[in-house]
Amino acid sequence: MTHVLFVVSAADHWTLTDGSQHPTGYWAEELAEPHRLFTAAGWQISIATPGGVAPTIDAVSLRAEAAGGEERVAQLIDYIGTISAQLDEPLSLDDINVGDYDVVFYPGGHGPMEDLAVDAVSGSILTEALDTGRILGILCHAPAALLAAKRADDSWPFTGYRMTGFTDAEEVLGGLAPKAPWLVQSRLVELGADFIAGESFAPHMEIDRNLYTGQNPASSGALAEAIIAAVADKA
Repeated sequence: MTHVLFVVSAADHWTLTDGSQHPTGYWAEELAEPHRLFTAAGWQISIATPGGVAPTIDAVSLRAEAAGGEERVAQLIDYIGTISAQLDEPLSLDDINVGDYDVVFYPGGHGPMEDLAVDAVSGSILTEALDTGRILGILCHAPAALLAAKRADDSWPFTGYRMTGFTDAEEVLGGLAPKAPWLVQSRLVELGADFIAGESFAPHMEIDRNLYTGQNPASSGALAEAIIAAVADKA
């Protein structure tokens, strides 16, 4: 049975340049939809966070205008309720053995910009997953976690990899860019990523070797389906 590890931010805020704390966490669609699709594929799923802290859902992701309507909000709330036991008592990243998993998946939300972007344990998980050929799925703001990955010689493991993520343009349209201490796309490009930006808020993903990235919440389902197909091809 395929075993997938969800690495989820434990942050409940993102510290902005003025020192204020923007309430956040994980984005509902980005956790729930891939989890649902992987479960439907018959996969075993584990969830881990920094310190084993129960993650916080970003309340904005459950607004009708953000989720795609009241019916979709209800669906997300219902599904997240079915996995509440996993979310309430996640594993700690410190206890994770990457060799136990076939796929490692990072959902987004602004939370990763607060904690996973500077989490050395998460960075080590990402590097090991990449180097051992495990499928690595990273969605929306979660590519921020790639900033914490490094090799023993301090080089960045993802240099030259084609990827996407929440774009600078989308952050501007979302209204947080003026207060953001940094932006995902800009930082990844600075480190040497081959960043491909699609149309704002439209589904878009990039696949480069075993790295699978999705640009935004709208990319959640397609990214999960691509990963499922890749695992099936290996079988």
